[in-house]
Amino acid sequence: MERIKYAEFPEGMYKVMVAVEHYIHESGIDLRLAELLKYRISQLNHCAFCLDMHYKEAVYLGEDPLRLYSVAAWRECPYYSEKERAALEFAEALTDLPHHHIDDMLFEKMKTFFSVQEIAILTLAIAQINSWNRLQQVVRSTPGEYKVRG
Repeated sequence: MERIKYAEFPEGMYKVMVAVEHYIHESGIDLRLAELLKYRISQLNHCAFCLDMHYKEAVYLGEDPLRLYSVAAWRECPYYSEKERAALEFAEALTDLPHHHIDDMLFEKMKTFFSVQEIAILTLAIAQINSWNRLQQVVRSTPGEYKVRG
């Protein structure tokens, strides 16, 4: 099923992507929230490999599976905090720019829960998972094979 191996990418390309992941991971951002967002974005982008990966990573970090398989309907579920709701709305808007945008009201909502630095890191994390989702459309790693490296 795999079309291209990451080792076949131009020299340094995969390394840069992984370096951005490390930067995000070391930024101090809430990793459970980041995984919830990565999972939701991977749903929007129909990335099976990324859904498998981020489900497993989120559960490893202590996320409740109920919140993961319900996240597509987060607006209807009572078990997401207002902070998570703001982040999910922000992530969806950034992921689907042709149909959404980050208006002042959404940005101000984000500022009630996150510092400007945290918003910048979340923006990078959202852009990064969108990049991975798109790369996976070409690479097509096999879903189900991802293992969490505890």
